[in-house]
Amino acid sequence: MKHILLTLQYDGTSYCGWQRQPKALTIQGLIEETLCKITGRATTLSAAGRTDSGVHALGQTASFFTDSRLTPEIFQKALNSLLPNDIRVISSEYVPGDFHCRFSAKRKRYFYVICNNSPVSPFIYRYVWEVKHDLDVAAMQKASVRLIGRYDFKSFCAADTDVDNTIREIFHIEIKPVSCITFMGAEIKGKFIKITIEADGFLRHMVRNITGTLADVGRGKTHPEAIETILKAMDRKKAGMTAPGRGLFLDKVYYY
Repeated sequence: MKHILLTLQYDGTSYCGWQRQPKALTIQGLIEETLCKITGRATTLSAAGRTDSGVHALGQTASFFTDSRLTPEIFQKALNSLLPNDIRVISSEYVPGDFHCRFSAKRKRYFYVICNNSPVSPFIYRYVWEVKHDLDVAAMQKASVRLIGRYDFKSFCAADTDVDNTIREIFHIEIKPVSCITFMGAEIKGKFIKITIEADGFLRHMVRNITGTLADVGRGKTHPEAIETILKAMDRKKAGMTAPGRGLFLDKVYYY
């Protein structure tokens, strides 16, 4: 059996997330169905992260085992010819049999984009969270520093998660005001805030819950120092709202 790794990009707007679900259109389900058409055999994908409904990816990774004689390059071409245009295989390669997309990953990077109190261009509204109240970026930055390190992030985890271990390590957080976003060579001007988080792993809704909490800090609803209290509480109700999925991107998975 050969083990093939795919690097994927997708616009998650039309999908109910990554994970295969009965009677729902998902990224995993669609790619697995396409692989079955190509090989004639049922195929199961293992991914680096199970992105939620509406969440996008620039560097998702997923692997599968196959006894097909097709090379990774042929799989890439075949998948791209059959998949819808909002899902693309960027690269395809052989990996060792003991490689695991999730457990072999050293760290992952997500980013979230907020459009803050400025008109949202029709060309990017699918990819940002519109927050109409001015946010204090300096206060958000001050609060975010308290999240860096190894902690129990249960307060920032979806309440209905079935994960036993909620301890993760955040290596880096950057909160950066952006005055324009480049699209098709054009500059779309506005007041944007880009939140980038890099960690050894993420819990369900973790980035979206952190973003919602930081937005509360930006509004003045939550004090930056309250982050420590929220972490220690290990109670989802103590943190802020879950930011919408549309502003979130799985940017990169690191395997070194």
